[in-house]
Amino acid sequence: MPAQAVWPQCPVPDVPGDVWRWQLPSVHDASRVRMDLRARLAHPSLTSSSTEDAREGLLLAFEELASNALRHGGGLVEAVIVATAEGWVLSLSDGAVDRPPVPAVDRDPALGGMGLPMVAQLSVEHGWMVDRDRKHVWARLTSGVAVPGATPSPRSSRA
Repeated sequence: MPAQAVWPQCPVPDVPGDVWRWQLPSVHDASRVRMDLRARLAHPSLTSSSTEDAREGLLLAFEELASNALRHGGGLVEAVIVATAEGWVLSLSDGAVDRPPVPAVDRDPALGGMGLPMVAQLSVEHGWMVDRDRKHVWARLTSGVAVPGATPSPRSSRA
């Protein structure tokens, strides 16, 4: 498998912040959660501390990871977002611990499968891990606004 096809296996960043959590029993719930997430991101405290592009990137990353978890995962899907001053850590978990995320490589975009590469481009870090009976696929996205005193993190390695 080509190096760019590997989604790095590493733990979800443990960062302090406000935790937002949703259960997604079905594909229909992803739309409901996306609307709730959009409403949260429209709060004045977030619109003043993040860019519109960053908020739209988070929504897109959520949609792609949720869709993958619901389509390819097993069991109940859970979405967790930790909102920090620097941005967000988005994690989708499911019960398919034996099925790691595999980005599409050299596939016709009309056939789909471009979500993971898109999330990788939107994020400053991304990865996946197994914790007991749950697989977590995650991405860390910035707010798009420089935070005084914060040190920018390097992007995940991509070949």
